[in-house]
Formats: sequence, C-alpha cells, structure tokens
Amino acid sequence: MPKAASTRSTAHPAAAVRAHAPSAAAAAIVESLAPLLREWLPRQRWFAGKGRDLTGLVPVAVTELLPPVPAGGEGPGLLHLLLRVEQHDPGAAAAPPQGPGDCYQLLLGVRTSLPPHLAPSLGGRARQGPLAGRTVYDALHDPYLAGVLMDRLRSVDAVGPLRFGRADRIPAGLAPRLLDAEQSNTALVYGDVFVLKILRRVVPGPHPDLELALALAAEGSERVPAPTAWFEAAAPAGSGWPLTLGVLQPYLRGSTDGWGLALSALADGRDFLAEATDLGRATAEVHLALASALPTVALDGARTAQLAEAMSRRLDTAAQAVPALLPYAPGLRAAFEALGGPGAPAHGRPAQRVHGDLHLGQTLRTPDGRWSVIDFEGEPARPLGERRRPQPPVRDVAGMLRSFDYAARSHTPWHADWAVRCRDAYCEGYAQAAGDDPRAEPELLRAYETDKAVYEVLYEARGRPDWRPVPMAAIERLAAER
Repeated sequence: MPKAASTRSTAHPAAAVRAHAPSAAAAAIVESLAPLLREWLPRQRWFAGKGRDLTGLVPVAVTELLPPVPAGGEGPGLLHLLLRVEQHDPGAAAAPPQGPGDCYQLLLGVRTSLPPHLAPSLGGRARQGPLAGRTVYDALHDPYLAGVLMDRLRSVDAVGPLRFGRADRIPAGLAPRLLDAEQSNTALVYGDVFVLKILRRVVPGPHPDLELALALAAEGSERVPAPTAWFEAAAPAGSGWPLTLGVLQPYLRGSTDGWGLALSALADGRDFLAEATDLGRATAEVHLALASALPTVALDGARTAQLAEAMSRRLDTAAQAVPALLPYAPGLRAAFEALGGPGAPAHGRPAQRVHGDLHLGQTLRTPDGRWSVIDFEGEPARPLGERRRPQPPVRDVAGMLRSFDYAARSHTPWHADWAVRCRDAYCEGYAQAAGDDPRAEPELLRAYETDKAVYEVLYEARGRPDWRPVPMAAIERLAAER
C-alpha cells in the first residue's frame, strides 16, 4: 500500500472538513420511521442504551443509497441513516440535563412487502410521513442491498454526505453473507474474499479500527489485514471530524479465532503452549510496528500516578455498583498504589498506541498456523480520545492473560494450571520478539491485570451475571498478591 494511504483517515484538519446538516426531507423521513425505530432499536444486540427510555431521535444525516420505488412498486430502496438517540434513565428521580446522545448508523431496506426469507429482519411498517405504508427492515440481511452497498464502496467516491475511500481495486460480483456473531458492530463477508465491518455506534474523529490498520499496513506489518476500502460521513454540523462508518479488509478464509482454539484444546485435554508462545510473538510484532509507525511518549512519575489514580477511581465506581468487590478493595487498591504511589519507581515508562481490548477473540489463526490480530476499536464504552491515548504495551498483555484465565474457567473441571502455563508461554513468546519480558515489571503488569479484572466484574454483573464468578476468582487472587 502506498505510504500516503496511511494518513487517509488521520489527517483531516478541522477547517478542511465540510460539515453536513440534515435537510427538512431527512427530518421528515426520520419522523416517519420514529414510531417503529423506538421499538426496533432497543432489540438490536449492538444497541448500547438498553434499559433506558428512548426519548428522541435526531437526524444527523439521511442518504438514499438506492431511492425507494414509488408506492406499489416491488423493488427495494436502501436508506443510510445516522441518528442521534436521546435517552433517559428511568431510575433517575428527574431527567438529567440532555447530553448529545449516542449516534448510530442504520442501513434500512424499504419495500412494499417483505419476502418470507427476509422476515427475521423486519423492523415494521411506517404509518405516517413520506414512507407511510412501506415495510422497513435491516438492509444488511438482504443480499441484494448488501450488494448495492458494496457497489458504492467499490466504484463511487461520494453520495451525499458519504465518502468512499479505496486502497486497492475490488472485484465485482462478490456474494455477501451476514456473519452471525454477538458483537457491538455488524460484519458482512463478500465472496469469502473480504469482510466489511459496519460500525454501529459512531463518533467524530479518527477511528482506531481504520487509523491503526492503515498505519500498520504502511509499516509493512503482516499481522493485521490491511484495509482495502472504507467509508465515512462528512462532519456533522458543529464537528470538525468525519464519522468513520465501515472498513473493508481481506477475509482470512479458514481461520479460527483464538477463543475457539483454546476451548477446543481444553476439551481435547491438550496444552496450548506452542499456540500461546506464537501468539505472544505476534502481539509483540504488532506493538513494535505501532511504535515505529506512530508517536510514542514516556510516562514520568506524575503521569504514572495519574494512571494509577484513574484505576483506583474505576475501582470505587465498580465497587459501588457491585458490592461483592468491597471486601477486596484494599488489596486491589494496593496494586494501584504500588504502580503510582510515593514509593513507586520514578523512571519514565514507554507508552504508545496499543490494541486496547486484546483477548483471544480478537485474534485469528490461519490453517498454516499464523496468527493475526483484528478489531482495533478498543473498548467501545470508553471515549474515543481515551481509546487513542498512548498506553504502556503491557495493557494488551494483561488483557490476553485475563483471556487465558477466562478460557480455563469456561471448562469443567477448571484447569487453573492450564491457564498459568499459557500465560507464561505467551509472555515468553512476547519477550522473544520484543526483547522485553512483560513480567519484568510485576507492579505494572499486576496493576493492569487488576484494572481489567475490575472492569470484567462490572461488565459481567450488568450483562452476564452467570459469568461473574470468573473475574471474581481473579479478584480474590490479585487482592491477595504482594
């Protein structure tokens, strides 16, 4: 890929980005869809506002990628919507001051009637406004409309506020299929050649999933599939940055994710040491390439103390929400004090761009045994600025160590020694490639692993209570370490 491509999504000066304001026609379309979207949106697994009342839908942009046919016609239309969703916590005594709300990307099909094979994607029938009487559904379930989207990505530079970029040619006629997986975004595979990741909750600014993949491609890294194409929306009114909407990358056919491989090894009674060692090397190679491609910083004692204080605050917040953490809080806080307290080392620690949410499920192993790292979005719940902030590379290492523990505890009976051996093998592989063993600074590794375990407890308590014992076992261990 040409070197210039690496700056495609990271060099938008605010003054050069044309802001886009929705038209009256766009507002009318959203008003027509509002009653059914209020019911449909909370049911989508990628919708982050579950449990809160939906109080408003504000159009950011509405684009006809394929105009709906006149009433009575059979052909589908394809609408691209960017909607700002306003919500209120029903448990609050009074409505809080209204913030900007989350912005979501929707691709909606519009038909007079829905064929039986598309019934699971039904959103509803509009009863008012310009779409009255039309059936509306999730367009990504429709192979024809998914093909229309790929055609725009393949051969069009702009449609309304949407901008399409390409680093390589894309062949025509690739059959689409929707990947069925629980995730915060949506993925389509085209002809087993490309995978298109559609971002659902979008924010202005350089998105790490595109930004880091382009930077790694320019650096010549072979551990991350290089973006083939992408699309964005022009900056919403009042913003200086575009919205990254989707990234097309090569599809690693025949690959298996690391989580599935680890569970298979446990089920078969096999160790996972060779795979874990190779995965450690792959992680280190990605970190080295990121450090070469993008600026790095050194965290002095003051900035390290700020990092530790932020971890301690997250512990306080989590303990308020999950009282089971309270007995362990003093021991957990000791891990953060060892990192940034008065007796902590004052030397600068290197910090750089990292993956930010690394675990076994974010890795793929090809049939020839080569590991790749995917999904550089970071933790979606965190603000974009925080996700793009340089961090010590050990943050990713800690995430992977926690993932080995999760895998071991997913198996009955629990194989604690399996996780310990995998953790050591992973760190050894990392040290072989990076030249630095992440275990050489135990207070740094312990602090990041503790912070991750606290996050996991809160996450599981909110969404998967049956899984909460997994991170709680790590909490008990980490709180007792000295």
